[in-house]
Amino acid sequence: MGFFDGLRGASAANFDSGEAATGSIQMSVRHHTVSLTKQGAATGNLRVNLTWRMRTSDDFDTAPRAGLFRHPFRALKPPEVLGHGQSMVNVDLDLGCLYELADGTKGVVQPLGNLLGDVNAPPYIKLSGDDRFGSASGETMYVNLDHRDQIKRLLVFVYIYDQTPAFDRTHAIVTLYPSNGPRIEIGLDERHPQARSCAVVMIENVKDELLVRREVKFVYGFQGELDRLYGWGLQWGRGYKTADR
Repeated sequence: MGFFDGLRGASAANFDSGEAATGSIQMSVRHHTVSLTKQGAATGNLRVNLTWRMRTSDDFDTAPRAGLFRHPFRALKPPEVLGHGQSMVNVDLDLGCLYELADGTKGVVQPLGNLLGDVNAPPYIKLSGDDRFGSASGETMYVNLDHRDQIKRLLVFVYIYDQTPAFDRTHAIVTLYPSNGPRIEIGLDERHPQARSCAVVMIENVKDELLVRREVKFVYGFQGELDRLYGWGLQWGRGYKTADR
């Protein structure tokens, strides 16, 4: 098994998923900021969900295909997604969150090191568990926005738990489900085959307004490199997942 940046900490617990919001906002380079405060969604539990599917090599084949001339409707066929039983290496994506509270407390919530957090006490973030194979439900994290005054900034990130960078083999989506209004979707579709981590979205308390800002910045290292990029200042070491997770 590979080794990764990790810290030791909290124990696992279960948490209900809650209801999904209707409608959606697709965050992009042009549409990169959403105010949860202005849409009346700065309270309750914000659900953050990561899902992904494996891609086939055909998804990345940009060479002209003679077969398209004989079968023009093939171009309209959606990309094939490999099932886990087929011969392809599974990619284990993990959802995490760097947090900084208003009192200066900093830390991380992530599966690695069993740092699953707490939704009713600092850091007011709870990771529900670790999905190692990209199931339909994915991985889910909850942020208790009833304590938003105690939250300064949160950086939601995704990293690959193995030593093979393979973001280009997956179709990953991080979705935010606020307590009110449409869900917010951030697709990780940019091709960065050597990247091992991605800063996805920043949630920041700016003058009593809770803002969600799209980041989607891929890096070639792990959490420590994201820390340096955003100036968190934590101390990182090698971390492992236990065999029973």
